[in-house]
Amino acid sequence: MARVLIVDDDPDIVEAVRLFLEHEGHTVEAASNRDEGLRRALGEPVDLLILDIMMVEPDDGFVLAHELRKAGFDKPILVMSNISRVSGLPYDKESTLTPVDDFLEKPVEASVLIAKVNALLAG
Repeated sequence: MARVLIVDDDPDIVEAVRLFLEHEGHTVEAASNRDEGLRRALGEPVDLLILDIMMVEPDDGFVLAHELRKAGFDKPILVMSNISRVSGLPYDKESTLTPVDDFLEKPVEASVLIAKVNALLAG
């Protein structure tokens, strides 16, 4: 199965996503901030990145996505964030702010997350 990296500063979210994806047979790694996420995504081969937007800084996920794409990271990036609800502004995969492959608004149902992950991994 796939190696998935979750970059999110909320340990409860990380643990829930880990449980759901490991149950599906995926290997799950985690990073709790932008710098650690960048190192791990570029240093260890991953098949999919799940990324929060608001971490230490409110735009860490946006910055990380741009840094990864600039560095040649070509694997799918799935944003899972509540930024739209918090900011009142619409963000999705079509947003010019973030070069990502898909976007889910937190909270996310396990079945929806698994379906998105499987679709992104299938290409």
